[in-house]
Formats: sequence, C-alpha cells, structure tokens
Amino acid sequence: MDKINQTFTSEFLLLGLSGYPKFEIIYFVLILVMYLVILIGNGVLIIASIFDSRLHTPMYFFLGNLSFLDICYTSSSVPSTLVSLISKKRNISFSGCTVQMFIGFAMGSTECLLLGMMAFDRYVAICNPLRYPIIMSKVVYVLMASVSWLSGGINSIVQTSLAMRLPFCGNNIINHFTCEILAVLKLACADISLNIITMVISNMAFLVLPLLVIFFSYMFILYTILRMNSATGRRKAFSTCSAHLTVVIIFYGTIFFMYAKPKSQELPGEDKFQTSDKLISLFYGVVTPMLNPIIYSLRNKDVKAAVKYLLNRKPIK
Repeated sequence: MDKINQTFTSEFLLLGLSGYPKFEIIYFVLILVMYLVILIGNGVLIIASIFDSRLHTPMYFFLGNLSFLDICYTSSSVPSTLVSLISKKRNISFSGCTVQMFIGFAMGSTECLLLGMMAFDRYVAICNPLRYPIIMSKVVYVLMASVSWLSGGINSIVQTSLAMRLPFCGNNIINHFTCEILAVLKLACADISLNIITMVISNMAFLVLPLLVIFFSYMFILYTILRMNSATGRRKAFSTCSAHLTVVIIFYGTIFFMYAKPKSQELPGEDKFQTSDKLISLFYGVVTPMLNPIIYSLRNKDVKAAVKYLLNRKPIK
C-alpha cells in the first residue's frame, strides 16, 4: 500500500489515432476546419446577442451562453489534439490533464442544464405568453444561467478531484484523444467504486433531470400548439422550437450512444470498437459545437437579420 501511495504519474500519453498514421493528416485538416467554424460561428452569435437589441431576450441570452460554452469546451481539447496529430507529440502533463478534464466535465454538465433551461423558456413563451415577461424577467434568466454554470463547475470539481487523487501505477497510456474521465479511471490501480457512485449521481442530476424537463416541456408545448386555431401560429411556434429540439437530439443522442451502448472489450475486434468510441467522442466534442450556430442561424430569422446588420454596419470615424 505504501508503494502505491508513493507512485506519482507526472504525465500521460494520449494515443489518439496512433494506430492509423495514414488518416492523421486527414483528421488534422477536418478538425482544424471544424474548429475554425466553431470559433467564427459561435463568436458571431455571441457578438450578435450582445450588440443587437432585438436579441436581448432570454432565449438569445441562453444561446449566447451556449456559444461561449462551446468555444471554451473545444479550446480546452482541440488545440492539443491538433498538435498531437501533426507533430506526434502525444504526452500531456498531469496538471494539463487535470485542467482538460475539469473544463470538459464542467462544460458538459453546464450545457445539459442550459438546454433544460432553454426548453423551460420555450414552454413559458408558448404556453404562457401573457405571463412570459414576468416569469422570465432579466433577474430570473440571469440567475438560471448562473446556477447552471455554478452547478456544472461544482460537479466538475468533485469528479475531477476524485479521479486525479487516485494512484496511477505504471501504465500512463490513455487510449483517447483527450483526458476523458472514463479513459483515465481505467488506469487507476485502486478501487474506483466511489468514482462510479458519484458519476451515477451526477448523471442523474445533470443528464436525466434536464432531459425530463425538456421532455415534459415539449409535451406541453406540443399540446398547446395542436390546440391553436391559426395555422400561421402553429408554424411560428414549431419554428421557434425546432432549432433547440434539433440541438437537444444531437447532443443527447451522441452522449447516450457513447456511454449507454454495450461495451465489447472482450471481443477480438477490441481495437476497432475502441477506435469507434474515440471517433464518436470526437463527434460529440467537435461536430456538435460546430452544428449549434449553424442550426440556430439557418432556422432563425432574428439571428440572420442581426448578423446581416452587424456585417453591414459602418464603423464610426
């Protein structure tokens, strides 16, 4: 036990796609392009939501938070992934891995809560339109976003501290692109029961509960829309919800496919399964943040109008 306690891993080795060197340059180009789209697309949404008064509403405030979150999440992992693909430098320090894990977990937890808050906002807007300005006042929606960020940060502190306090004996190779918590826990040479229990509780609070809020919000929204007499009103209501619902389906669909699907670690094709897991994780970490601003821009006239206004705006001399 004393020998285990004295073991200290100063760095980890991220395998990434080391087994497929021919594809690394292709993935480097794809990830770089997607990362630039993430920075530009989400950056434009943030600027538009700040400087265009027409977007000073709860929905666009949450959308701006979501865009900022996506930039933070991808910036914590994508640059190091690009460096490892192009330079073969795959090592990451213990502290760097800790920071990467903390940001990733915090952003993921916060995004789940924000998506739930956005669903509740749409429920109030469509089902209680007359009371909407009172229920979703500025104080309320700023508080809702603040609680999401604070809760996500606290959850990440708990999960990251519990994971990185474990002893890592000998093997420091992480079979992943980033310091993903499940991949790191596999390297621990100690009992991880506490980690599993806290992660189950975390998943219930940050995955299941927001999903229930989203589900019941849209059930009430659908019921209200179907009762509308005006076809134009129904189309407008569906239009305001379609972008958020699309993002929710992509986000939760990827998470559940990544973590809920049965693992096949004992089969001969283990490497192929692990590679597919890493690529799915990459989709969740890069493709989803890239799609968010595209979906909201294409499906929303207010956002498109705000972007056009900003682009055509003449600088003051």
